[in-house]
Amino acid sequence: MMFEWSSRQLRFAAAAIVVVNGFFPAIWILLTSLKTEVELVQKPITWWPHALTLKNYIQAFTDQPLLKFMGNSLAVALIATVCSLVVSSCAAYAIARLNLKHRQLMLTAIVASSMFPLVTLLVPIFETMRTLGLLNSYTALVLPYIVLNLPVCTLVLVSFFQSIPKDLENAAMIDGSTRLGTLWHVVIPLAAPGVFTAGILSFVNSWDEFLLALSLNSNPALRTLPVGITLYQGEFAFPWPIISAALIVAIVPIAILIAVFQERVVGGLTQGGLKG
Repeated sequence: MMFEWSSRQLRFAAAAIVVVNGFFPAIWILLTSLKTEVELVQKPITWWPHALTLKNYIQAFTDQPLLKFMGNSLAVALIATVCSLVVSSCAAYAIARLNLKHRQLMLTAIVASSMFPLVTLLVPIFETMRTLGLLNSYTALVLPYIVLNLPVCTLVLVSFFQSIPKDLENAAMIDGSTRLGTLWHVVIPLAAPGVFTAGILSFVNSWDEFLLALSLNSNPALRTLPVGITLYQGEFAFPWPIISAALIVAIVPIAILIAVFQERVVGGLTQGGLKG
């Protein structure tokens, strides 16, 4: 009985660490965004704001074109996500259904390709975009984001496509559907949880990406949200409350997206892991 209780405590402690690690930074940023700059530097530290203020949020929108940054991020993330899903769906279906040689080697290569640190790919990507004349454009960000999102999207979808009975596809093709038509009208609707999961992972990765957005785009009108937030700091000033307010604004769309599709994402990751 003592062992069972200790095991339960250990699981509770592990869960508590995960929750605190995930939520504490966001809560701290939220509280910071509601403080004045004077209160922020006071000692001892005040955990809860003495005088709640929304002035930082107003300044976040007036000091920099925050809405413009959000629009740029939204456009880039949506385009990259849709294109990633289209390409990865075709790739995943080919791996899951067609009699390809060295199928396992392909999956291993996909996993390996996703393990390269982005910083090691920065120079080749930059040189490629410069050669193609695509720097300072949405395309310069969308194309790399598609490539970077393909491995995770493909791996998620492969496990779902493998779980769908082949008889359903055969019946559709007997009725006159093409292989591509079967994929879009039969397989993908049945693998909707996996598609949602892959799509949200792709969108979040594209929305949060900073290094490429900073390196491939110097046009102020096309700056994405992560890069735009860095503009709030001055040469000798670092207005943490205003930056925190901008960060909260950046977090809100992702939080809403995850909250709305939480069941699909968790179900998709769980089912994908079990079926894979």
